[in-house]
Order: sequence, then C-alpha cells, then structure tokens
Amino acid sequence: MKRFIVYLLAVIIVALGYFYFTKTGIFVERKSPKKTVVFTVDDLKLEIFYNRPSKRNREVFGALVPFNQVWRTGANEATTFETNKALKVGNDSLSAGKYTLWTVPNDTSWNVMFNAKQYKWGVDETMQPMRIPEFDVISYTVPVQKLEKPVEQFTIAFDNSTDNLSLTMAWDVAKVVVPLK
Repeated sequence: MKRFIVYLLAVIIVALGYFYFTKTGIFVERKSPKKTVVFTVDDLKLEIFYNRPSKRNREVFGALVPFNQVWRTGANEATTFETNKALKVGNDSLSAGKYTLWTVPNDTSWNVMFNAKQYKWGVDETMQPMRIPEFDVISYTVPVQKLEKPVEQFTIAFDNSTDNLSLTMAWDVAKVVVPLK
C-alpha cells in the first residue's frame, strides 16, 4: 500500500510539473482575463463581471467583432450586470437583479441589451451567441464615440464624475456610454 501511495504522489507531482513548466492546461494565463468592476454610492451597488479580450494588432469592430451581429460583450463567459436597486436606462426601468449584457455594435451606434437569463458561457459550440432575445428586458441604442488613441484591452467601467452615472465600454478606437439613473 505504501508503494502505491508513493507511486500515486510521484505521478501527481510529474503531471503538475509538466503542466506548470510547459505552460499548458490549468497553469496557462488567460488571453482574456476575468475582471469584476464594482461601483457603490450611498445604498446603490452595481457590479459587472466580464472577460477582457485584447486588440493585439487586430482590426476589432467590423472584423473580429462583426458589425450588426450580437456580441457577448467581452470574451469567454457571458458578461453579467448586477444592481441592488431599480435603475432607469433611457426611458426603460431595470429592476434590481442580475442580467447578462449583450451588444450589437456597428460603426455609428451600439444596441445594448440587458437580458434576464443567465448563461454559463457567451457562445455555443458553433461560436454563436447564446443570448435568447425573448429574455431581453431592455434594449437601448447609444452612439459610438471615436477615440483618438486605441484602447488595447476591452474595458467596462462606471463613470459618475459629473453626478450623471453611466456605464462605459471602450475598445480599440470605439467608446459607448450608457446613461443610468
């Protein structure tokens, strides 16, 4: 029995060493790292979870992210948006809760959709977005702002610098601002 345990430990050590030193499997750093952004003011708490793909000298919008098609708004897992209080997005009300965030980018505007269904991943095995449109709670169109300097890694943030709360998304030379009240 002792030999079996020693043998088993040796196999585990060799396997872990292989994964660690060859940079494959569980020890590989993600190309699109996970990010959680939390915003709190008074009794309002907002949280976004997403994965941050990088530009890496690629053409992003209209190529990597096709125009006029649903995008999972990040990489890997579906992007989630959570609020502990009801919000206004444009003229529509968004109840307190957790939503998945989807977008349809084009060169002049993005359609931003808050979807009530939770999805484990952003796309299916054929790389099609997993979003089911019937679960969209809000669909809001915002104009694209062209940036002078490209943003290398997709970034989602909250901005309340002028007491006008907004959700911002920026990547490459495109930025969109979704007003929240």
